[in-house]
Amino acid sequence: MRAGRTGRGPIVALAAGALALGLLGCSSAGHHPGADPAGATGTAGGPGAPSPGQPRAGLTPAQLAAAYNLGPLRARGIDGAGQTIVIVDSFGSPTIGRDLAAFDTAFRLRAPAFLHVLQPAGPVPAYRPTTLRTGWASETTLDVEWAHAMAPAAGIVLVETPTAENEGKTGFPDIVTAEDYVIRHHLGQVVSQSFGATEQTFASAAQLRSFREPYVLAAQPQYAITMLAASGDSGASGETYDMKSLYPRRVIEWPASDPLVTAVGGTALSLTPAGTRQRPDTVWPDSGGGRSAVFARPAYQAGVTGITRGRRGIPDISMDGSCTSSAAIYASFAGSSSGHWQTICGTSMATPLFAGIVALADQAAGHALGNINPALYQMAAARDPGIVDVLSGANTVRSAASGVVVHGFRAAPGYDLASGVGTVNAADFVPELARLAGHAGGQAAGTATRGTR
Repeated sequence: MRAGRTGRGPIVALAAGALALGLLGCSSAGHHPGADPAGATGTAGGPGAPSPGQPRAGLTPAQLAAAYNLGPLRARGIDGAGQTIVIVDSFGSPTIGRDLAAFDTAFRLRAPAFLHVLQPAGPVPAYRPTTLRTGWASETTLDVEWAHAMAPAAGIVLVETPTAENEGKTGFPDIVTAEDYVIRHHLGQVVSQSFGATEQTFASAAQLRSFREPYVLAAQPQYAITMLAASGDSGASGETYDMKSLYPRRVIEWPASDPLVTAVGGTALSLTPAGTRQRPDTVWPDSGGGRSAVFARPAYQAGVTGITRGRRGIPDISMDGSCTSSAAIYASFAGSSSGHWQTICGTSMATPLFAGIVALADQAAGHALGNINPALYQMAAARDPGIVDVLSGANTVRSAASGVVVHGFRAAPGYDLASGVGTVNAADFVPELARLAGHAGGQAAGTATRGTR
């Protein structure tokens, strides 16, 4: 996530002992079958929404719905009904219920089926408007509001955690605990993760692998949960262990690099006020992409061996993430921007956008799709019209602060390490993913080697 274009966005974490909060900001109450088995309670309606006015900048839900061709799906009633999107964020936001309600009021969106807030890792510390907490509150707001905008009838489970992930230093043991809880209790069909750490910041490949349990679990047929992760906002490089500088060579982030996770990269859009494209999408230069140092090429990437070589390549697919085509969010927590409207960008914007698309495909299929990566590459190989190739741009990174230039990868016809298989035309993409992923999604788990450090 990036607020404006200043600084790297938050990176997430979690911990143990389920603590359930209530339903927030729901005007259309309902308890989805996948909701918390611990019996969280709450009342529909929640805190009242402030009068939000209209944002002065940033893309709107109507623009992105038009850009990704959601209209034909919505005309058929495919709007996320009966599905649940799980969003994992450190700390959460103290005002998420009323902010989502204000966002919906401003853009004339329906309320979600429910907004269910859980703290499986234990209680979040009391909110104070520090840089860390306001950054995570903005990230939470982005994830919830824009996953909802893409699949407005879906329910949302927001998983808040009491610690922040800081590269390979802290946080991932808590993430494992919380996501394990989410998966074992069938809390949703798709999990959106807008966080990550450079593979090399872990003490070893073995340490990184020790945190894979939720993804292995999610891929099993009895769960079949789709796991998504942002590919990162440092182009072909990534932050070092101190989180102040970049590696002077090509590196990528985990969990996006995990073969059992769908890595979502970022594109730049150029849209009219109506959401019509003025030119084709291009790669956002800061979008993460490259080859894994830990994981070998999974079976579903066998058809792009010339590009990934023997390694897992990311991203798999891309959505809007550019700071030149940032999205509007409404956030009223202490320390938020004046007037409460912000613009925000990054691959952690692209990820909840795609989570909404996956929820639509789950609805169209009538069941959860699990690991969708095999289906994505099958669709790309067949040149399915649901996948729109991205043909221009690159993810070369030039950091004045770090004095680093890392030459990245260029977009090209077919799969590439800057945009993955491309982006989506949802009207075609959703039904085809629904058709294919139920057969292929959970079957090819992908392989891994010890890798190199």
